[in-house]
Amino acid sequence: MANIGAVSAAVAPRDALARARVRAALVPDLLVEARRVVNTVIAGWHGRRKRGIGENFWQFRPYVDGEAIARIDWRRSARDDHTYVRDREWEAAHTVWLWADPSASMLYQSKAASVSKESRALVLALALAELLSRSGERIAWPGLTDPFSARNGAERLAAQMLHMAHLPTRPDLSATKRFSDVVLISDFLDPVDETQEWLDTLATRGVRAHLIEIADPAEEEFPYAGRTEFQDPETGAKLTAGRAETLRDDYRTLYNARRDELSRWARKLGWSYTVNHTDRLASEALVRVHLAMSQGSR
Repeated sequence: MANIGAVSAAVAPRDALARARVRAALVPDLLVEARRVVNTVIAGWHGRRKRGIGENFWQFRPYVDGEAIARIDWRRSARDDHTYVRDREWEAAHTVWLWADPSASMLYQSKAASVSKESRALVLALALAELLSRSGERIAWPGLTDPFSARNGAERLAAQMLHMAHLPTRPDLSATKRFSDVVLISDFLDPVDETQEWLDTLATRGVRAHLIEIADPAEEEFPYAGRTEFQDPETGAKLTAGRAETLRDDYRTLYNARRDELSRWARKLGWSYTVNHTDRLASEALVRVHLAMSQGSR
């Protein structure tokens, strides 16, 4: 990704095979950490309410062209000029697509963080897979697996990652279906218009997305001063600043403007936008995304 935020020279392999080996070495430990995160928070959860096939009434919502006419609640529809469907609480498998950004910018880790952005993203993805699998959901990873339902969903995803030589930096989202959810975990440091362009296919399909931005504290604070060399983790290009502190205000303005614009755009579509810092707990993001999934489309 074109990177405005990874402001330090992260030493990491750019060769695809080398990256795959590094990731494979990390995955077993990350799976253990993901399960620990889930076990930490799951005791206080009572399931996700969402529309589907069941006996309990949940909500009325506007009828959508193409739905079965038998689902229309004619009594409620007679009250005004709109046609309504009677939704019941979900009792069938739902598909949630999970994806963690594998690009080089995610390898960044400052001294203020305990983990890299890539490690945090994978832990969150595997934790969500574990949580969703336990509740009987269908999960999938674009370009890695088709939708499946299994109690060991996180383990199956981890096994697939171990044998995947190359993960594309942009997922193929063409297989996502209407009413499914997609969780995308990245630093989202590309120009906002580029991010909007590749996510627009989800908006046009009626898919609900949950964006989790992984941020290193140094990327927000820009704690650099004096002569400092910055290196792009994607291309290796370098920039030397004689007095790095003079760039701080402009950098922070650009960094925060990107986040604000992207989060406003996402929420306008009824999507959720969560920021998780690598010096904070992964469970914080897990709880927020769970709540966003529970609330339904805004």
